[in-house]
Amino acid sequence: MSKSSVAYLVSIATLVVAVWLGTSIGTVKIPIETFWNAGADPISANILWKIRMPRVVLAGLVGASLAISGAAFQGLLKNPLADPYTLGVSSGASVGAVMTLFFSISLPILGSYTLPVFSMIGAALTMFLVIGFARLVDRSMKMETIILTGIIFGSFLGSVLSLMIALTGEELRQIISWLLGSVSMRGWKYVNMILPFVFIGTFLLWMNRRELNAMLFGEERAHHLGVNVRRRKFMILIGGSILTGAAVAVSGTIGFVGLVVPHMTRLLWGSDHRHLLTLSFLNGATLLILCDLVARTIISPTELPVGVITAFIGAPVFALIFYKQRRKGAM
Repeated sequence: MSKSSVAYLVSIATLVVAVWLGTSIGTVKIPIETFWNAGADPISANILWKIRMPRVVLAGLVGASLAISGAAFQGLLKNPLADPYTLGVSSGASVGAVMTLFFSISLPILGSYTLPVFSMIGAALTMFLVIGFARLVDRSMKMETIILTGIIFGSFLGSVLSLMIALTGEELRQIISWLLGSVSMRGWKYVNMILPFVFIGTFLLWMNRRELNAMLFGEERAHHLGVNVRRRKFMILIGGSILTGAAVAVSGTIGFVGLVVPHMTRLLWGSDHRHLLTLSFLNGATLLILCDLVARTIISPTELPVGVITAFIGAPVFALIFYKQRRKGAM
């Protein structure tokens, strides 16, 4: 059995176990037979299919979206520290979403999709501004330049968010709880909201998996291999922005998933994007399902925002990756 086959089997098995744990563990324990027994206890069935299952599915979709976006951004920028959070893309998506909530925007054509669409627009604009400004400052696009540019834009957008929060009246609690990052009590409505964007964004990135491999050797080499670099970069940035914007729109700001999952997947299974993107998708779903399980059970019955749990995991990993990169650059 090949290494990639083992990687897929392990990732899928881990995801299945995570879904089972996420749906069965809680204040009320759900027996495993509830999944297939039509005559099961109606209270347990309602908790499973109306509360737990949509929450687990939503957490999985959000984690998968952030992880595959992070893998694509890291491959495109040849930078293991790049992810939607560190590049400021999540902050841009948050500004787009909070503006929608703040001004109570609801476009007739979009309806309930107004929030994710505005969030995606914010994410895409931020991504292009970060890359454009980094290129303007340093044509070689060094790692430090991109990360610092992302921090600058993230800080500015954080100030914009703070301003809107300061001006908010009765919607304050809704915006604050949303910004902390959570998939609690969202229901199937939010799953249906994010699902089409997950398909579109993932398809765009997956279609460019071979081009990402070529671009690891540099844009000029990729061009000689027949890659339309400008068009492919645009498609990857748009795909990543769609996924990040949709994830932030339904769950708020959840950091470090797009940093930790691709990095660990790359260490375990290699950097071939033909497999890395799919494996990051699966492992990102697993990580966020488990983090959400911890968030709602660690101090039960009180729930923690899942963004707090991912930050506890992600911040040390971020520091470790940054330290290794600096040591490598100093050698």
